[in-house]
Amino acid sequence: EAQLVESGGGLVQAGGSLKLSCKTSRRLFDDYVIGWFRQAPGKAREGVSFFSKKAGSVYYVDSVKGRFAISGDNAKSTVYLQMSNLKREDTAVYYCAASTLWAMDPQYYDSWGQGTRVTVSS
Repeated sequence: EAQLVESGGGLVQAGGSLKLSCKTSRRLFDDYVIGWFRQAPGKAREGVSFFSKKAGSVYYVDSVKGRFAISGDNAKSTVYLQMSNLKREDTAVYYCAASTLWAMDPQYYDSWGQGTRVTVSS
């Protein structure tokens, strides 16, 4: 049974918004760092934003600061990524993943969702 399931991707015009969801298990939501990553065609997977309920922490990489917002819904064990003012360079497959470490490098994440595609058109 998949422990992380992403949804919410789609096609949006530049300047628009999308909200991604990452449904997790209770255990992962409570005790693990949940990270959002993305991978554009021909590029390496990169971290975007991170959430820890346990530590009460969130983090954004510079390229999305002020445009993306990460949050968690405790009742639903779901982590959201609200993306606003989207740019063409945000086009990628977005993944959520879980780690026991507060880390931005995808190598430290053991559990991954299947990904959801975001396409930003000009």
